Amino acid sequence: MDKIDLENRFIEIIRKNERIIYKVCSFYFSDELPLSDLYQETVCNLWTAFPKFRNECTISTWIYRIALNTCVSGLRKETRQPKGMSASALYESLPAPEDMSEQIKEMYRLIHQLKTMEKAIVLLYLEEKSYQEIADITGLTVSNVATKLKRSKEKLKQMSNL
Repeated sequence: MDKIDLENRFIEIIRKNERIIYKVCSFYFSDELPLSDLYQETVCNLWTAFPKFRNECTISTWIYRIALNTCVSGLRKETRQPKGMSASALYESLPAPEDMSEQIKEMYRLIHQLKTMEKAIVLLYLEEKSYQEIADITGLTVSNVATKLKRSKEKLKQMSNL
């Protein structure tokens, strides 16, 4: 595949999967890590890794993995302790907030308070990924995904009752 074909294929893949990239980045942005910077960094990392993509998993699994790794790495670079996001900033980041019920907004607010890996697993679960797909994306075992997801759900339930 020549360079122009490679570039065209990459652009097509990004266009088809930009929702995935945006969604992952929207869960990890902060004042120190603007959404546009995370998105751009993710696309750059995808471009760098694209020639090495071996089709051992689906393209969406590969994109999720790179996007999550980019966002988590960005958090580590910016701060040792990830800072919480203000509720107003979170609401602004959510897609079509006028279409969401207050319960859904509250759910997203609570999810954003989870630890990095918990947040990633819940995000993928909400995207209706199977435990195997979540394991492939995060690098965890399927049983570890199930355990972490169960604990995250319990944590969210406790947080909602406070």
